[in-house]
Amino acid sequence: MVQLLGPYGHTWHTMIELIEQPRLTIRRISVSSMDNNVYLLTARTSGSQLLIDAADEPEAIAELFASAAGDAAVPPRLELILTTHSHHDHLGALAAVASAHPEAQTLAGAADADAMTAATGVPIARRLEHGEVIALGELELHVIGLRGHTPGSVAVAYSEPDQQTHVFTGDSLFPGGVGNTNHDSERFNSLFSDVVRRIFEVYRGDTMVHPGHGAATTLSSERPHLAEWEARGW
Repeated sequence: MVQLLGPYGHTWHTMIELIEQPRLTIRRISVSSMDNNVYLLTARTSGSQLLIDAADEPEAIAELFASAAGDAAVPPRLELILTTHSHHDHLGALAAVASAHPEAQTLAGAADADAMTAATGVPIARRLEHGEVIALGELELHVIGLRGHTPGSVAVAYSEPDQQTHVFTGDSLFPGGVGNTNHDSERFNSLFSDVVRRIFEVYRGDTMVHPGHGAATTLSSERPHLAEWEARGW
């Protein structure tokens, strides 16, 4: 179930979106003028947390952490900071969040890691490859390499038995198409192929796609348009 919890804090006026599953809680806010999504995943038993894309507005992200204080049976703690790709609008608060949580491990796609460090000064502790598994306390998330928007773009997928799967796609898959490949046919073909083979051919239609900007969608909503996306080349 998706809930909108209303404005929070005294300065920020972003709505917090809340999705609760039996073993995981997902919170989302939108930051910056580019409407970047920041996701906070909390394992409900262990309290382990994963932040996806510390994009901007570190004060708002701090409020996001505060809003999740009751999302687990024990006090939550940030263990992992994952950045989906190396574009600047997804990195704006990475240094601040990493500094505030020095115990948290930074993660990113291997091919994007050096560019992220060059841009932010933050070392990437774990360089991800397609097919790896990320442990979040007692839970597991699966890494999906989606090459094309950037060389090292990654998504992560979370599934529970008899529950809706959630895939966090960064800027590689949105409602209405794959991410921008700057009209480069090789990059587009790579991204489109990865999205089809590694997401649409793997996960059920009710899988929820959480993009790097804007609203969520489902695979069943987007699947009828795959041929159209391929034909237009973007």
